[in-house]
Amino acid sequence: MRILVTGATGYIGKRLIPLLLNDGHTIICPVRDKKRALNYYKNQKNIELIEADFLNGHTLNAISKDIDIAYYLIHSMSNSAKEFHALEEKCAFNFKRYAENSQVKQVIYLSGITNDTKLSKHLLSRKNVENTLKSDTYALTTFKAGIIVGSGSSSFEIIRDLVEKLPAMIAPKWLNTKTQPLAIRDVLSFLHKALDKKELYNTSYDIFGPEILTYKEMLLQFAAVRKLKRTIITVPVMTPKLSSYWLYFVTSTSYKLASSLVNSMGVEVIGKKSDINKILDVNPMTYKEAVKLAFKKIEQNSIISSWKDSYVSSGKLKNYVHEFINVPEYGCFKDFKKRKVTNKERTLNNIWAIGGDTGWYYGTFLWKIRGFIDQIFGGAGLRRGRRHPTQLNAGDALDFWRVIYADKEKGKLLLYAEMVLPGEAWLEFKIEDGILYQTATFRPHGLAGRLYWYAVMPFHWFVFNGMINNINK
Repeated sequence: MRILVTGATGYIGKRLIPLLLNDGHTIICPVRDKKRALNYYKNQKNIELIEADFLNGHTLNAISKDIDIAYYLIHSMSNSAKEFHALEEKCAFNFKRYAENSQVKQVIYLSGITNDTKLSKHLLSRKNVENTLKSDTYALTTFKAGIIVGSGSSSFEIIRDLVEKLPAMIAPKWLNTKTQPLAIRDVLSFLHKALDKKELYNTSYDIFGPEILTYKEMLLQFAAVRKLKRTIITVPVMTPKLSSYWLYFVTSTSYKLASSLVNSMGVEVIGKKSDINKILDVNPMTYKEAVKLAFKKIEQNSIISSWKDSYVSSGKLKNYVHEFINVPEYGCFKDFKKRKVTNKERTLNNIWAIGGDTGWYYGTFLWKIRGFIDQIFGGAGLRRGRRHPTQLNAGDALDFWRVIYADKEKGKLLLYAEMVLPGEAWLEFKIEDGILYQTATFRPHGLAGRLYWYAVMPFHWFVFNGMINNINK
């Protein structure tokens, strides 16, 4: 079949598409930034990438009308605009208008469990999107999940940060909120097996794991899997704002996402029982099993997708990496270094391993100080790390940088700074004719930007010299 998958570069989409390809389907992926998506799917057959933005209805004219099934996986968990719910509704409305004028017979939508009488604005938005997507022209199949557990998921990474960093926690009272965590593998099974299943047309099902757990129990079970002893004390005095700051400083999440999660975590997420597990022959695994499976993927360096590579992990929330691929020449400060390459393969491997656990090759303590300062001012800091120790794709998060261009065969890596700065910054590594070129570019904003550059210039001399020397060893 010809299957449309929205959210093709998102956490769920990147994991669902390989399953559909293995079945022999042709996948049509409308994406906002085609250049970013090409890095994920450039070696895949039967994939059509189309540049379209569901916030701009006229761009959807480029999408083929010859579609059998569509997956709606568009979410805005954290958006800089306060009216994110209106943006979600607009996306859903534009999608519906497109789908009703195509040959789509089934739309499969992944939502959140919305059974509590008091819902967060995010869950209310999910519910509103479901109502918007309903149509007399095509059949809608809705799956509503709670906490999704898997390598790279926001909930998994945040719990991991809390458990592995804090032997004892004085935590907010929302840790006593009940939920039903579901493994990412089971989420994918539901989405995959629902394809063209007529008995699921115009139905809505809650999907959830076999256990009802509080967030505190999830933390303690996670600690047990990691063979760590942890003490958790919940206190009622931590307001949502304080809780958001607590999550932000302890974990790798951005403040906006932390705030969104805190608002949702105060809502009990318990699913309604149904026969959907029997219909699709899915037997969800326990929370501990899901955590163990996630660590197997981490140990094998086989994390397909990570929430940190989403733009919501950035304080700047840029949507198009190609906007920053042309590094400006005028009105900029530059730090330029070059070295003769003695072993090109080794040097490239060093470049492609930069950041994360490897570090930045020189002045590690200075990078950590800069990361801490960035975090104080609301930036990402060095906490995001990287998805894979040796692989980089355009759009990936890399500590407080974003990968703009990565082509190992051409010997070029370009990074754009997502740290809090009085200006914009790029860091480029390039090998040409046996020479390694390392260029840091800074475009200042006003007097503050110029003062910042001169203030850090002495550190740059040591850091950038040491970096290129160690990369080229």
